Amino acid sequence: MTRTGRARSHRSKKKRITLALSPLVAVAVAVPLMNPAGAATPSEVTADCAADSGKLENCEFVDVQFKRDNLGPNQRVSATSDNCGSTGTASKTFNVSTSVTRVIQLEDGFVADAGTKLGNSVFEIGVKFNTSEIDITRDDKTTTLAFSRTDTVQPDSIGFFMWSAKRTDVSGFLRATYKEPQDGQKVFFAPGEGSTSMHVFYPQILKNGTPDGRLWLRNVKCGTPEASGLRNSTRALRSEPGFGEAGENVTDVEIPLSEVPPQ
Repeated sequence: MTRTGRARSHRSKKKRITLALSPLVAVAVAVPLMNPAGAATPSEVTADCAADSGKLENCEFVDVQFKRDNLGPNQRVSATSDNCGSTGTASKTFNVSTSVTRVIQLEDGFVADAGTKLGNSVFEIGVKFNTSEIDITRDDKTTTLAFSRTDTVQPDSIGFFMWSAKRTDVSGFLRATYKEPQDGQKVFFAPGEGSTSMHVFYPQILKNGTPDGRLWLRNVKCGTPEASGLRNSTRALRSEPGFGEAGENVTDVEIPLSEVPPQ
């Protein structure tokens, strides 16, 4: 009787062990089935939208907020005119030339082209930001500002023209729809839904066709560090201070856009 009881107990343990192992085997089999392709990260969404990836069904810019009259980079838009060593003013003719265009500024240095799905989305959004005073450039068309003007260079100074375009800055985020689901979903955002870190800068164009912005004549005293910087740089590479921000050796005089010939 004792042997029979032990045997029965031994068989019962085996059965219990077998039953305990069965769930572990089931989990091991299920792991590969529950590990699909990872969800698209915000950086991947940005890169795919910028490249107009074939993986995308669509990519849209979703606007959240906007700011009109956002001033763009400060640009030198004429050659310099040298009146160094003179004790009197000099009347000089300047050829002013620049252009404005729409810019889609994404994170990580990406800039989207106009022909992409994202570019088309930006074009459609732009129409609602026109006003009775200005139109905005919704596509990637370039609008030129070019004219000649005679103005006064101060004694012992270097004169040239500066420009900063006025833009409507629309900020928001990207919404990408992928053709194939990733991690169980097809729609992803960059950098996140409701974010305002993506920007579209729409140039503002006055009704007479002239780009809207700030134009000014800048006079820099000869023999100063500011003058040396001008001589040792090119228009394209030099970063200039804004209007009234260049220091005591520099004089800025704003030119009303009403004095600029219609473009």
